[in-house]
Amino acid sequence: MAVAFSGGVDSSLLGKAAVLAAERRGALPPLGVFAVSPTSSRDDIENARAVARKIGLELIELDSSGELDLAAFRTNARDRCYHCKKYRFTAIQGLLAEREKAGEPRRVLLDGENADDIAVGRPGERAAAELGVRSPLAELGISKAEVRRMARELELPVADRPSAPCLATRFLYGLRPTPRLLRRVEDAESFLRAEGFKVCRVRVDSPVTARIEVPAEEIGRFLAEGVREAVLEEFLGLGFAAVSLDLEGFVSGKMDRADAGGA
Repeated sequence: MAVAFSGGVDSSLLGKAAVLAAERRGALPPLGVFAVSPTSSRDDIENARAVARKIGLELIELDSSGELDLAAFRTNARDRCYHCKKYRFTAIQGLLAEREKAGEPRRVLLDGENADDIAVGRPGERAAAELGVRSPLAELGISKAEVRRMARELELPVADRPSAPCLATRFLYGLRPTPRLLRRVEDAESFLRAEGFKVCRVRVDSPVTARIEVPAEEIGRFLAEGVREAVLEEFLGLGFAAVSLDLEGFVSGKMDRADAGGA
């Protein structure tokens, strides 16, 4: 087996299950393959390395920076995620094919889509289906809540880690996520986490505007003495010209509500 590995709770549970299954069957140990690109934060990369070591999964880091050259990525179309997923799965399968030619047994590629992901129609499902990538969690009907429960039972360090979709999801459709802007968003979110906002998003509606989302119950913390001033100083220093706080609070997938024209 080979696992498309991100270090999130889904792929970590899947990776651990693959390790345990291989041990029980005396089979070839599984591989984890992490697709690294400018859409990956440094924190996510370090986390993936640490989790792979913890669960005993051999990790290969595969350069996926070519996804930024995809037309759907440059235009940040609504189907960008599908094209990126297909690019990554194809690259991983190419790597596995090379290893097979070198004498290794053929490996089945698995990804961490769960039953909830399938229910909402995530773009990875379509790419996986087209390329023959298996999604055991989804196939077994395992929900996100069940993934976290099992991860706690196995004492995985990411059992309660907040979801961390790639940095490109912060950009309004139609706005190109350049490497420079991706790093700006990463640095801004890292600062917010250091300030104690563990769940946060920095949405980008233009190259120079930042719209901060934190859970609604934490919005009041921005009124604490010095917090607003510190955030503003940091964000302006990073290159944003305007910084706002979303009064609705954090909502996953909020960029799907409107296209680049505001419709």
